[in-house]
Amino acid sequence: MHRVAISSTGLYIPPHVITNEELVASFNSFAAQENKEHAAAIAAGTRQPIPQSSVEFIEKASGIKQRYVMEKSGVLDPQRMRPRLQARPDSEISLMAEIGVAAARDALARAGKQPEDIDGVICAAANMQRAYPAMAVEIQTALGIQGFGFDMNVACSSATFGLEMAVNGVKTGSARAILVVDPEITSSHLAWKDRDCHFIFGDVCTAILIERLENAPAGAFEVLGTRLLTTFSNNIRNNAGYMWRSEDRDPDDRDLLFYQEGRKVFKEVCPMAAEHMTSHLAAHGLAPDGVRRFWLHQANLAMNQLIGRRLLGRDATRDEAPVILDEFANTASAGSIIAFHRHHDDIQAGEVGIICSFGAGYSIGSAVLRRT
Repeated sequence: MHRVAISSTGLYIPPHVITNEELVASFNSFAAQENKEHAAAIAAGTRQPIPQSSVEFIEKASGIKQRYVMEKSGVLDPQRMRPRLQARPDSEISLMAEIGVAAARDALARAGKQPEDIDGVICAAANMQRAYPAMAVEIQTALGIQGFGFDMNVACSSATFGLEMAVNGVKTGSARAILVVDPEITSSHLAWKDRDCHFIFGDVCTAILIERLENAPAGAFEVLGTRLLTTFSNNIRNNAGYMWRSEDRDPDDRDLLFYQEGRKVFKEVCPMAAEHMTSHLAAHGLAPDGVRRFWLHQANLAMNQLIGRRLLGRDATRDEAPVILDEFANTASAGSIIAFHRHHDDIQAGEVGIICSFGAGYSIGSAVLRRT
């Protein structure tokens, strides 16, 4: 068995920013139009008016201040309220693969590696642009990697689940190095017309380079262990899929996009995530108060604050549990990896950190790391 390390990470940031102020102005214009159009039904009590959104509501509910997106004009158009993305011919690289390649190249460059040093690509994301051929194979081929590629979907835990698959592949010797790529174009499966969630997501792509510790650059993070957990819940769902074509339903049905029972998720997932990490650390002879940094899933600021209190018995500082969701919003599987990417340079040799993501399924994945 080989010892395994995270040699580097890569990050692709989309070209457009939507601030809370822009988003609220667009949503409130849409809500006013809808309420005016259905004024009679609202007055008769047969239809509920759409409430206005506000910057204060968004920041209090989530901690989010802005988000990056691949295209913003369509999202902010009250008559459309979804990205305006152009279909590409099959002869061109797909959008999801394109941003995956960009993040992967960033990770390779940071580790001083070439495509010939890599044996596999795992594309792990909350949603895939298509069913097949696999996004990972397209990314692999575009990078010039000889080997294998496959896709994984475990919602917001996809990156950590992909990380475990990569670690096991390298540990057992089936690959020298594997790239885990997490392209999240969440703006395309977000219900922008729903006040309860229209502010939640942002687009991004991360990449993680996993390889044998003996081949990793100085300062790499050895993976001491990974752990996964799933238990079924309907509280976070996206029902979009090929079978809707066979069902008698509107393709624009609200249920075909992301939706959640937010309060239930908060109440149930926070203790699960804290217990999962505590147990995982204990398996390595560690306690939460001996961890230098917690790179947590970036879904909601209040969730992470509660998880921090459950872990440490006090409020975690921003240094202990970095926050990036104020800038990026919830980027599904990529959030914890962005936190690691942005906040690992100051970790000293021998210090320990833990990456943990959690989301629909329910699913939780974690990786305990030690700086070399």
